This record gives sequence, structure tokens and C-alpha cells, in this order.
Amino acid sequence: IQVYGLQGLITATFMAGIILMIMGFAQMGNLIKFIPYPITSGFTCGIAVIIFTTQVKDFFGLNIEEVPKEFKPKWASYIEHFNAMNMISLLIGLATILIIIVWPKFVKKIPGTLIAIVLMTVITAVFHLKIDTIGSVYTNIQGSIPAPRFPNISFEMIEQLIGPAFVIAFLGSIESLLSAVVADGMIGSTHKSNMELVGQGAANIASSLFGGIPVTGAIARTAANVKNGSRTPISGMVHSVVLFLMMVFLMPYVKYIPMTALAGILMVVAYNMGEWEEFRTLLKAPKSDSIVFLSTFALTILFDLVIAIEVGMVMAAFLFMKRMSDVAQISVNSPDEPDTPDGFRLPEMDYNKSKVLIYEINGPFFFGAADNFLKTFKTLETNPKVLILEMSHVPAMDSTGYMAMNRLFNMCKQSNIKMMLVGLREQPYKTLEKYDFLSKIGSQRIYRQLQEAIADSNHYLMSLPTKHTKKTS
Repeated sequence: IQVYGLQGLITATFMAGIILMIMGFAQMGNLIKFIPYPITSGFTCGIAVIIFTTQVKDFFGLNIEEVPKEFKPKWASYIEHFNAMNMISLLIGLATILIIIVWPKFVKKIPGTLIAIVLMTVITAVFHLKIDTIGSVYTNIQGSIPAPRFPNISFEMIEQLIGPAFVIAFLGSIESLLSAVVADGMIGSTHKSNMELVGQGAANIASSLFGGIPVTGAIARTAANVKNGSRTPISGMVHSVVLFLMMVFLMPYVKYIPMTALAGILMVVAYNMGEWEEFRTLLKAPKSDSIVFLSTFALTILFDLVIAIEVGMVMAAFLFMKRMSDVAQISVNSPDEPDTPDGFRLPEMDYNKSKVLIYEINGPFFFGAADNFLKTFKTLETNPKVLILEMSHVPAMDSTGYMAMNRLFNMCKQSNIKMMLVGLREQPYKTLEKYDFLSKIGSQRIYRQLQEAIADSNHYLMSLPTKHTKKTS
């Protein structure tokens, strides 16, 4: 708004809606499934703490003109004003929480939150309690409906707002899909990511037509919905209809709802949505998972959700690659170890072990494995004529793996060593083919079976000229 004004925000919202729908139709919503569990659990617990923290002022009736946005200054402000709490506000808030906890034990079909909000509103209005209400805090609430209007869009404005529109779409998609992930974890279902994006895109387009701001799926409202018995998208539709009817017909009464009652409801929601059992479980998990979880949790609280996810994803990616490189094993058949080192079973064929060196690579051939691969080759004190790489157990290879392979090929070429590849699987084959490595090594040096490579290496050794010593008379 500061840069482009309200009209710019409305236009960017309209553009973001179109982008979100394109993302949904392009099946990009499936990418959310690749976010690791320590990250989703970390930000879920972090958001629960944030929701609880933001309700402290209203729950205790603290008279703070402007609450700091940051977590630490916010709590410092609470502590500073804690002595001036409103006891009536505190009692109404505690009564709200008590009703929410006790009511379901007697009646399960009617949500305790609804009973609590109605009862506390009636008490506040009848006894004219001196506590903050929606009407006293938000004085400009109106029940009128604005007429729809298409945003004024020009090519110049599109050029200026395309960047902000993509940011709105990206952040909105992350928050909405993460809300869906949280709901999945709470009710044991599976959401349709792509349809979520399409629906969110349509909602943003509709919001902009009525002069609204960007909309996303909210984790707090989603969790509150689920905890009150929601299991299908119909509850979200009912939620929208109820808000619409309240805006049109009940606005004079909504203003009497006490803020402390809303705070009590959201505090219960925050407690319920926090995966505290998983919190303890992840602390006992492998250290790498615990670090990702705690980092995401702390960053969500201290900064924001976007930074937490970005840092968490980067950390998880590095840890994943480290694990993959640790999983990869390299077995070598050398003159010093003529049998089957590290479980490497050689075919029963005769070959010159001092002249033929056989590697077996197990696991993904990524950067860590590639580095270990080159180190292993350099430390061998042999002078072979043939190097065979058995790669039938390599499911994947990245560009770093290719670079290591290419460096090894150049080293072999300089030392006049024939390099052979055995058992290339589809992905490594395509990777090497993409870099034109297969034509470099020659198709005749690529084999399906290790026996074929050993037989060919024996023929190659026999074709090499032998050294003759001069006879003296």
C-alpha cells in the first residue's frame, strides 16, 4: 500500500488470483508434499505459540495502546503492564475456557465455543461490564456490502505489479497449503493441493472485485474449525455464509462480543493445534531432525512463517544430501583384497586383478559420494590397465556425480587406463547422455553385465604389446 496505494494492492490481488489458478491447473500444488515432517510440525507448534501470545492482551484486559509486533518486545510489554490487568476481563476469559472444556462432556452436538461466546456476550451486555468488546475496539464496523467493480488494469500497471503479485501468490499458496497439511494431520485425511490453489485463486479474484485484500487459508481458523468437529469443506462454506449473515443482520449484536471471550477461545485452539506430543517425540529423534524442528519452531516465533520454512527447507535439503552421501558405499576389488570386500560379490571368472580394477557403487551418486569416490581412487596404490565401474545399484546421479565421473575419465585417459561402465540405470544413463559423456567414453565400453566387461577387459589385456628383454650373445 505504501508503494502502490490501495488500488495497486487490489490489482495485485486480482493478478495473484489468476497466478494461483494457473498454479493449480499446472499441478504445482503437489510440491507441498515434499515439505518434511519436522518443518510442518515445527511451524505448527510455532504458530500455536504465536496465536496464544497475541491473545494475552485481550485475555487479561491489559491497557496497551500499541502492542509490539515482535515476539520478545511483545512479552516485555505484557510484563510491564501486567499489574494493571482487568480482573473482570480475566474472569470472563477463564469462564470461557472452562465452558469449552466442560461442555463437550455433557453435550457433544453443539460446540462449546458457541455456547461460551453467546453466554459471555449476554453476561457482558446485561451487566454492562467494563471490558473491551468488538464494538469498543473496532468502532468503524459497518454492515453494508460494497458493489463489485473490476480493477483498472493497464499494461504499465501489470509490469509494475507482476512482482508483488507473484509474491502474494507464493506466500498465499504456502500458507493455504500448510493450513491444509495441518488439517490433514488433525483429522487423518488427504487434501487436494491443486484444487486448493484453484479455489484460493478464485477467492482472491472475487475479493479484489469487492475491493478486498489478499485472502489465504488461515491455520488458526482451520485448526479452530477442526477442533469444533469440522471434517469436510462444507464447514468452510458455512463459516463464510455465517460471517456474511452476521455482517448483514447481526452487526448491532456482534459488537457486544467481549474480546476476552474470543481470546479464551483462541488460546484453547492454540493449545489444541500445537503438536506437543510430537514436540517431545522429535526431541528424541535423530539430531538432524531435532535441529530442523527446533530451528523452524524458533524462527516461526521470532521472525515469520516464510523465513522459517525457507531456512527449514534449506537445512532439510542439506541434511538429506548428507544422508544420501553417507548411505552411498564404494567397494573396490584390488590385488590387496582379491576376494569380496564389503560384500561385493564378483563373478566366478579369471582375470588379472593387478591389471583390472573393479569398483561397485551402491546408492545415489551425489556430491558427497562423488567426493568419496575420487578420494578412494586416488589412495589406491595400483597401476591398472582397466577400470570397471559396476553401477547397477546407483538409482540416481546429479551433476556433481557426473563431474566426478568426468574427472575420473580424464585421469584414466592421462594414465592410459580403459574405463568401462556396467549396469547403468535409467536416470544415471540419461544424466550422462545429457552431458554427452557416453559418446566420450564410447558405447562399446558400456555393458549390461559385469561378466561382459571382465571378458572384454581380458581381450583388451591380451591385445596389449608385451615387454621383451634383449638377449646378449
